[in-house]
Amino acid sequence: MVKKEVRTICRDEDLSLEAYRFEGIVQPFPNHFHDYYVVGFVESGSRRLSCKNTEYVVGRGDILLFNPYDNHGCIQADGGAFDYRGLNIPSPVMQALFGEITGSCTLFGFSQNVVMDDELRGYLQALHQMLMSGGEKFEKEEALLLLMSMLIEHYGQPFSRCTPECRDEIEDVCSVIEEHYAEHISLDQLCRYSSLSKSTLLRAFAKYKGVTPYRYLQSVRISKAKGLLEDGMNPVETALQTGFTDQSHFTNFFRMYIGLSPAVYRRIFRESQGLAKERNNEHRK
Repeated sequence: MVKKEVRTICRDEDLSLEAYRFEGIVQPFPNHFHDYYVVGFVESGSRRLSCKNTEYVVGRGDILLFNPYDNHGCIQADGGAFDYRGLNIPSPVMQALFGEITGSCTLFGFSQNVVMDDELRGYLQALHQMLMSGGEKFEKEEALLLLMSMLIEHYGQPFSRCTPECRDEIEDVCSVIEEHYAEHISLDQLCRYSSLSKSTLLRAFAKYKGVTPYRYLQSVRISKAKGLLEDGMNPVETALQTGFTDQSHFTNFFRMYIGLSPAVYRRIFRESQGLAKERNNEHRK
């Protein structure tokens, strides 16, 4: 009997981060990146993970640590399904946590992408369960700081060492994409901005960013779309605002990268905002 895919996501307003759980997943995820940190662990199943041009086979108990813009993708490594729990932590939240723990205002990054650490996994699993069940703010905040203290102590390094140095031409291309993501962008335009040939641009971009220019553009668009959906914009308007040709094109890419449809993602955040308001009202009574 095939296990049904279940995707659950919870926005925690107290800690300003997302907790999510994927159960029974067989969907492959293409090479992509996020503009936030990801900390997660495998509950069951096995996947072939590619991250920053390094190949891994991850399974039960493995902890995954992704910095912002770490390119990664995965496919199922066996005939079963994949169960996974994770946290999405925005960079400003991570920087505040790092400052609270170390007294430094600099941003840190993870020195490894895949680790096996039973003690760390225990802290991560406990925090994840609190977030999914709506625990008390005091308890959640304490658990997050303990978790981050362990991560920084054992797997932290200056963020500048987590990203390769990039040629000026590639950074210029990234700036153009990030500024004009909602417009039609062609490879010819990017070549004119960078003064590179198509083949040179593609090779250099993939070397320094780990993804192609097109994948970079789609990742930027998806990141912007997430913010609009979280603010309550409907999927049709979101697709138009972020440069997708139509809603079907947008939905396919969003589900490919995030694992949820835009409509489901938007509904989850509307529901979580409603629950947060209810809790605030109860606290005032």
